[in-house]
Amino acid sequence: MNRPLTRDQARDYLVGHHGLRAPLGKGLPGIHTTLQRLRCIQLDPLDRIGTNADLVVLARVDGAKRGDVHQLQPGRAFEHFAKERCLLPASAFPYYRDQAAETPWWRSSERMKRLPEGVLEKVLAEVEAHGPLSADALADHGSVVPIDWSGWKGTAKAATMALEVLWTRCKVVTAGRTARTRIYDVPRRALAEVHDHDTDLSFAEWALLERIEAAGLLSVNAGAHWSMLSDVRTSDLPASLVKRRKIVEVQIEGSPRRYLAPKGFLDREYPEDDGRMRILGPLDPLIWDRKLVQQVWGFDYVWEVYKPAHQRKWGWYVVPLLHRGHLVGRMDARVEGGEIVIDQRWVEDGQKLDERAFKAAIARAQTAL
Repeated sequence: MNRPLTRDQARDYLVGHHGLRAPLGKGLPGIHTTLQRLRCIQLDPLDRIGTNADLVVLARVDGAKRGDVHQLQPGRAFEHFAKERCLLPASAFPYYRDQAAETPWWRSSERMKRLPEGVLEKVLAEVEAHGPLSADALADHGSVVPIDWSGWKGTAKAATMALEVLWTRCKVVTAGRTARTRIYDVPRRALAEVHDHDTDLSFAEWALLERIEAAGLLSVNAGAHWSMLSDVRTSDLPASLVKRRKIVEVQIEGSPRRYLAPKGFLDREYPEDDGRMRILGPLDPLIWDRKLVQQVWGFDYVWEVYKPAHQRKWGWYVVPLLHRGHLVGRMDARVEGGEIVIDQRWVEDGQKLDERAFKAAIARAQTAL
């Protein structure tokens, strides 16, 4: 039986669940707490007023700067596929490592077809002997035919492609970033304190429970929020977990859509809202599911960065503004000469935008540059 939720209940729960009522901490410890709370932070290289990962952190952590999120590597975080490429807490690594060992073709079969024999082993030995290092620091192992996915072209270097396969298989992990590239190392150095699972759950069950916690309310319908777990969605596992009362099935008033929620989710306690306005990243977990956002807030949000200019309604890198649990508006801004420049701002129909709270949000963003 579905648990009924009002829109107000769903909104209040989601804002609290995603740590958007009060800061989750300060500086690097606060960033670590945020990653553990959110389960994953989606990565994207585009940087207008901060990358998506920066904006996710800055909405929740005091005293953080652009790029600080990557200081969790090495040691407390690594990168892999969750909802697309994400930063994950080190505690997740044993599950990914075992999944990669069980299914060595996982997300890398096309690359393996292109790699010359023996290159994988040579590159791994190189990282083992000389890491941490970047792809550019690897020896030349020849060229490969680049992968072309819908116009996106991958590397033509065999060494770099081998490194990508080793990363997917968890034989190497990200160990930090420079201004222009990722740094890789073997897990025993980069994640020295990670040894084994905290539970005996299968990867599928563990990953589904993590994704439900990451989403707060995870739609049973297909969507980007199921990335990497589409086979799990169509399996018997979600229904089994509901039947075993490990998760709850929810339905929000006025919609036939069903959601999966953590057990006891409405009994969780969150702090009072601190009154701050928060600038959300375009891939913030609060707004992962655009249909849920539309249903609960009546806020129609499409990230238009990949749309042709003539098809955009708002702008290239428009981000939502959250205030006291409401999505009150959106803005298009950029950094120029070390200052945040607001090209345009919109107030959502039926909402009021608190100018003092908005100016304070911009000031906090300015101090993070």
